[in-house]
Amino acid sequence: MNKVEFQERVSIEQVEEGTDLAPKFDMDGLLPCITTDAKSGEVLMLGWMNSKALQLTIETGEAHYFSRSRQVLWHKGASSGLVQRVIKARIDDDQDAVWLSVEVARSGASCHVGYRSCFYRAIPTAENAGKSLVFLESEKTFDPLQVYGDVPNPTQL
Repeated sequence: MNKVEFQERVSIEQVEEGTDLAPKFDMDGLLPCITTDAKSGEVLMLGWMNSKALQLTIETGEAHYFSRSRQVLWHKGASSGLVQRVIKARIDDDQDAVWLSVEVARSGASCHVGYRSCFYRAIPTAENAGKSLVFLESEKTFDPLQVYGDVPNPTQL
């Protein structure tokens, strides 16, 4: 496995127009990662990566993230079997956000609640503002109790 090393950020030209991977992590050492389904393009989740998570994702070809609430590195699917195999990885213009296009093992779900996407509800806007959230997925893809046992408290995620 090739070890990935990030380059020092030295100029706007290097970051925005060059070929050096020089990610800009925030004050907490993190950068956001949007993850989409490689076939449909559907947004599956928003996660966070520290430098180790980004390195491991690149080196292994499987998505790794950093949990802000638990303060721990995690390999997506290590406990559930819903591993995200990276098909494409991109970084934005100023290298402070990542986009992964993935294939998800087994049921294709990425949400710990059991839905395919973590974005399974719509927020009513304009004339329907203030109304209840609208479910976009009618069924869960898997039973989180069978996969994880106790479902974590949302404040602990």
